Amino acid sequence: MSRRPRSSPSAASPSAASPSAARRAAGKRASGRRWLARLLALPLLGWVLGFLWFSLALPGPAPLSARTDGVVVLTGGAGRFRRGLATVEAGAARRMLVSGVDRATSRKQLAAAYDLEVARLNTTDLGYAAIDTRSNAEETARWVQRHGFSSIRLVTSAGHMRRARLELARVLPAGVTVLPDAVPSEPKAPSLAFEYSKWLARRAALAVGAA
Repeated sequence: MSRRPRSSPSAASPSAASPSAARRAAGKRASGRRWLARLLALPLLGWVLGFLWFSLALPGPAPLSARTDGVVVLTGGAGRFRRGLATVEAGAARRMLVSGVDRATSRKQLAAAYDLEVARLNTTDLGYAAIDTRSNAEETARWVQRHGFSSIRLVTSAGHMRRARLELARVLPAGVTVLPDAVPSEPKAPSLAFEYSKWLARRAALAVGAA
């Protein structure tokens, strides 16, 4: 009578080992996906927290009693030009630069657009060279140097103020003081988020040496 060969007790059955190995492999893959998701979530969380700070701590208007040598108005939003003009007429600044004006716009046309007498713009300079925030800053720096000013009031929207100041800090002569004067507005969340993202991107670019 022949004997059936005995199986070695130390040898694992392939059918018994496969489900366990598969579970371990699946667990490792799931763990890897969880860690990847956490890593990807960190920048998003940082963006959200930063945006909350950006939107809740928007700059406000400066009092007209605060004096500077000049006032710079960045075109692009309602109320900015009139705020700059009010600053000059209150004696809080000697001259005004309106940066980013269309090349076809004269002082006379600007006065007519705001229903003003041209004489009220005798101390207003129109800047035609700027097409964006970066060139606004460069145009402002040239104007400041030309007049020998040591302080300026910066008039723009609350959401735009931080990026405008970031660009000014890059090009203004050392020792020039900037007084932020944000025109009151009610920015929509999408436009504010877009402005925040542009400010972040510009900060990152300057941090790595971009001009």
